[in-house]
Amino acid sequence: MAQKLLAQRRPRRSFSDPSIRALIILCASLAVVLSSISICDGYWLLADDRLFGLWHFCTTSNQAELHCLRDLRQAHVPGLASGMAVARSVATLAVVVAIFGLELLMVSQVSEDPRSWHRWAVGSALFLLAFILSFGGLLSFLTLLRNQVTLMGLTLTFWSEFTASFLFFLSAVSGLHVNSISRTDSVTHPWGLPAEF
Repeated sequence: MAQKLLAQRRPRRSFSDPSIRALIILCASLAVVLSSISICDGYWLLADDRLFGLWHFCTTSNQAELHCLRDLRQAHVPGLASGMAVARSVATLAVVVAIFGLELLMVSQVSEDPRSWHRWAVGSALFLLAFILSFGGLLSFLTLLRNQVTLMGLTLTFWSEFTASFLFFLSAVSGLHVNSISRTDSVTHPWGLPAEF
């Protein structure tokens, strides 16, 4: 009787748990896409007739087409070339870390083995690291160009990276929280049975 009762009450996740996890994965995927587009484009600040980017520095004259240079020293901003190398490296690393985190989140949902909760936790932790790196890249960019930065001068791709950074943080915190709740429930009632049983 006891064995039959245990077999009938194997752990079944509620409908809300996989739905929430699917939303977290969707949010994380959107963050990776936004950050990738923002870094590949790289033009984050328009100041007067100059366009500052992670990879190039561009100037315009008399509404003519852009003249872009890869040598950021031509912008005549102290420390811009070396500082921008750090900013783009950190931002790019954030995307790489987030891709590995997203892979772990997805694999943890496909496989139902006992280690799936651990994969989810590691994936969420990687997204937290991606947030730190991404926000560090944004902060480095703004610090380097603090004398040229205006709210209206920041481009759409800059705000895409800012949004991606926020989504990295949201995915990480939500993922860790959901995983801790699920883990606590499975430890407290491993077979979905009342504590008295």
